Amino acid sequence: MALSLSCFCPIMLSGERLAPRTLSMAPLSVSGGRSRAAAVSCAASKPASTAATGKREPRGITKPRPISPAMQELLGVSEIPRTQALKQIWAYIKEHNLQDPDNKRVIVCDEKLKKIFAGKERVGFLEISGLINPHFMK
Repeated sequence: MALSLSCFCPIMLSGERLAPRTLSMAPLSVSGGRSRAAAVSCAASKPASTAATGKREPRGITKPRPISPAMQELLGVSEIPRTQALKQIWAYIKEHNLQDPDNKRVIVCDEKLKKIFAGKERVGFLEISGLINPHFMK
């Protein structure tokens, strides 16, 4: 499908008006420039489990990893992705009202959080992800 846009160009060159211009665009390819056969062969080379569901296996920070006993005590699971661990830690902080009332960016640690946050009394919210890294086994 070619798209054509017409516009009037009022610029005058040597006393003459220019005629309206027509812009046309080439049709876009759905397969990103590859032929249909190449697009089909790429889809066929994927494993059946990921091709059928459209989801891929979690990796990186979204892949569940075993955690330390101190972290297990707080979260109640033996394996968890880093993203979910951070989310659950924040839920624990909010549930137990552990944010400093004057500066919400500072967390006042209770005994369970001190075990996870290297024994610190107060932790900045940007430090949390760095302090939980040692609790994830590789």
